[in-house]
Amino acid sequence: MSSTATPAVALSGLRKHYGAVAAVDGVDLAIRPGEVVALLGPNGAGKSTAIDMVLGLSAPDAGTVRVFGRSPAEAVREGAIGAMLQNGALLADLTVAETVRLVASLHRKPIPVERALRRAGCEDLAGRRANRLSGGQSQRVRFAIALVSDPALLVLDEPTAAMDPATRRDFWQAMYEDTASGRTVLFATHYLEEAEEYADRVVLMNRGRIAADGTVAEVRAVAGGRTVRAAVPGADAAALRALPGVTGCELRDGRVQLASADSDATLRALLARHPEAHDVEIAAAGLESAFLSLTREQEPVR
Repeated sequence: MSSTATPAVALSGLRKHYGAVAAVDGVDLAIRPGEVVALLGPNGAGKSTAIDMVLGLSAPDAGTVRVFGRSPAEAVREGAIGAMLQNGALLADLTVAETVRLVASLHRKPIPVERALRRAGCEDLAGRRANRLSGGQSQRVRFAIALVSDPALLVLDEPTAAMDPATRRDFWQAMYEDTASGRTVLFATHYLEEAEEYADRVVLMNRGRIAADGTVAEVRAVAGGRTVRAAVPGADAAALRALPGVTGCELRDGRVQLASADSDATLRALLARHPEAHDVEIAAAGLESAFLSLTREQEPVR
């Protein structure tokens, strides 16, 4: 990928307020063509607000949004953006095929409806009315709608919400195959394992700002530290939190999990205080640990 290529998405100084609340508070972000980027963050981090501005559904109070060098409105008109929103309504009385065909008719160069249904894994639902779909089936239809314009950028907001594990796996398999041709994908999710497995890059938002940006390994490194796990009979959570290096503590049924910025110091102090501790494990922080570390003790804004 050329470093001089026009970014698929470019956000500069982006801000959006709702009254006194800063939902997005000075975001700068560039996504390269062909990247698969996971947008993570706790509820109220500003993810959906940022996505709305990328799609042109909301105007920023300050800053700029460009999609392949164009305004969001221009990119949408040209069919360059396909969106799958978790609150996108389907017309209850239309069949799935009729719904996708209706959306296809709004675009200049749509792909055949049958191909969109096949790529979204919902060919078998073509004749079913929208009001007879399960939550997971509705999500697959929304995916077909997002694909039918053959967009260069796919924006997915919680795409696997309401899907069971098997359907979620099938969805990501279809997504993986679809992005092999170089399509850019920006997806927001609460399933951290999806980001770990499918994203080239992770952008973590908190309180309207970017808290971390990089590969999964790089985001883990920003959070730093390791996780210490052990069976500790009679452990007290408050005392464990006071151990040197500890940045987080979970205690359940005598099993302790400690997030630590200095695992050596933490383990030495733990064993000194609890020599009966056993089944000790030390592991590098996972994405979930990094997520919790980077967002802990910060109040969400929206």
